[in-house]
Amino acid sequence: MASRLLHRHIREQLKDLVEILQDPSPPPLCLPSTPGAPGSSDPSHLVGPQSCWSSQKEVAHESLVVGAIENAFQLMDEQMARERHGHQVEGGCCALVVVYLLGKVYVANAGDSRAIIVRNGEIIPMSREFTPETERQRLQLLGFLKPELLGGEFTHLEFPRRIQPKELGQRMLYRDQNMTGWAYKKIELEDLRFPLVCGEGKKARVMATIGVTRGLGDHNLRVCSSTLPIKPFLSCFPEVRVYDLTQYEHCPDDVLVLGTDGLWDVTSDCEVHSSGPSSGPGGPGHPSGPWLASPQQQAGFRG
Repeated sequence: MASRLLHRHIREQLKDLVEILQDPSPPPLCLPSTPGAPGSSDPSHLVGPQSCWSSQKEVAHESLVVGAIENAFQLMDEQMARERHGHQVEGGCCALVVVYLLGKVYVANAGDSRAIIVRNGEIIPMSREFTPETERQRLQLLGFLKPELLGGEFTHLEFPRRIQPKELGQRMLYRDQNMTGWAYKKIELEDLRFPLVCGEGKKARVMATIGVTRGLGDHNLRVCSSTLPIKPFLSCFPEVRVYDLTQYEHCPDDVLVLGTDGLWDVTSDCEVHSSGPSSGPGGPGHPSGPWLASPQQQAGFRG
């Protein structure tokens, strides 16, 4: 159900861009205020860029597609927030979407799922995981700017380990929202609070609760034994990467592989590639449509 609704939101967002995307000229900066008015679908009726600003900032067509996908994710998240009580949807999910449009592949990822393209034996990452580690600085910045979200229970600073009360006044390594390295600071009383981001690797958590920082839903998620909401730190916006199919030559064995963390946590990119199209229904070089792992391969992926 959720995937169909997200697909509908993406389709609705892209529907308004069809004529603009088919026009090779730069996209107009302004559109008519009444999209349903007669003649509004005619590109000649679109308001020219110069009527809005004297200096025009050029926007590529693919940026419109990226923006449409991003808006669709936000609309989906808002719909889940509105309907979560009536439909008893209390949880959340990651989302990985692929859109093929006008010779380009758009891969949108919000969560810890991933996608790769295998082209002539080369592995091309098309997404990255969004975890407390990869988004540490964004989370810390939000905690710094809005300390009320921490509820007096957490600190936005990161330390190598939990600080003990007996260590007050000592100097310990730390890093804040602006730092990629580490420095020393004098330990103060506020530093005894639990860190906003703790742990490392697959054990990293936000507010000691969730290990993913982007996704849809989770509007009711709270810190354990607390009323503090975690949703303000979770983003529904995906990262969208674009792959232009017209810029490269491809062979029948080239594939796009999509997988959740259940696959990537136990299998490397190379192992997934080696298990791919050569074992498809069409045989080597003839994958004949989407490839699905065999039961034996699925068991191996699960460990």
